[in-house]
Amino acid sequence: MGNNFWQGELVRLRAVEVTDWQHFYAWNEDTYFEQTTHSIHFPQSQEKLKKWVAEVTLAEPNKDEFRWVIENLAGEFVGTLNTHTCDPRQGTFQYGLAIRREYWRQGYASEAIQIVLRYFFGELRYQKVNVHIYDFNQASLDLHRKLGFQEEGRLRRMGYAGGQYFDWILMGMTREEFGL
Repeated sequence: MGNNFWQGELVRLRAVEVTDWQHFYAWNEDTYFEQTTHSIHFPQSQEKLKKWVAEVTLAEPNKDEFRWVIENLAGEFVGTLNTHTCDPRQGTFQYGLAIRREYWRQGYASEAIQIVLRYFFGELRYQKVNVHIYDFNQASLDLHRKLGFQEEGRLRRMGYAGGQYFDWILMGMTREEFGL
């Protein structure tokens, strides 16, 4: 690992920049991508996305919630990872992950997750992370199992896309399971 905490062998995590609006706009045009990450939204204008991205670029971390851009070492926008539902008192947090399709299964998501877990477990003293993954997202389920996450439960019919309901698979990892 180099001198930058936020850089690994494959990726660098950085703050969102104003010019990143184009990547978010492209995601909104990809129906399959939207279905795998959340749900299909109404179309958004470029101006609305520019405004949202501008707000994100100026936002301070709030209760340890933050959105990183994942870029490869060539500087290409690979995706985003955002922490949410952070509870310092209980020591628990969650995150969401989105990787551009052309970068799937290349190790970028795995390394980005590990960097954020190292920060939250090692620097911020959180003790547990949880993720909710749609049951049809086998690639994400496999990735999290490979990283050491344990399946902890299932919430039935928590998502809806493409005319079907989907379950959330709840997965979690403790600080000790991560290796700290």
